[in-house]
Amino acid sequence: MLRTEAEQGIRHVIATPHFYPNHDSPERFLKRREAAYAALQTEMATLEDLPAVCLGAEVYFFSGISESELLPELTIAGKKAILVEMPHSPWTESMYRELEGIWVKQGITPVIAHVDRYIRPFRTFRIPERLAQLPVLVQANANFFLDRSTSRMALRMLREEQIHLLGSDCHNMHSRKPNLAAAVEKIAKVLGQGSIERICLHQAAVLDNV
Repeated sequence: MLRTEAEQGIRHVIATPHFYPNHDSPERFLKRREAAYAALQTEMATLEDLPAVCLGAEVYFFSGISESELLPELTIAGKKAILVEMPHSPWTESMYRELEGIWVKQGITPVIAHVDRYIRPFRTFRIPERLAQLPVLVQANANFFLDRSTSRMALRMLREEQIHLLGSDCHNMHSRKPNLAAAVEKIAKVLGQGSIERICLHQAAVLDNV
């Protein structure tokens, strides 16, 4: 996957293994993540021109997340942003308050993972409008822009700045392979290079020049 990403012009990759607080402890998760990262670094040392990899986590939303002491351990590259996966059930007002509380109480910006997973081609459940009122960044997967059934909605949301970050959410080289280059090409063709530049600005703010 890293070789393919390098061919697509990717220079930084954020590794975001899933953290499910109801099924795992932070200690076990962090130990497992560190071991996997060390093994990856060993393999990467034998190759050249691969993207730099920094660590994060895709943290599944849980009640009380805004006050959790473990959040700083799970931020992206140890900075001030954290990737949050929301439930696929309807979101309640208390969930929105929790997301706001992550920033208010801890100074950490929530990045909403793959917003495209929570909406449908013709119905958004007003999630984008509600998120626009909060101190959060919204990430969408590249496939949202590439799938013919959802591309129109994706482009509209990006144009209206309801999407800030683009991710591949790649897991393998078969069903979930890296595909950022194709999405970037489509966005630039339809919306212009300015939309790509805005994504890059948000990305730089999250990575903070790591």
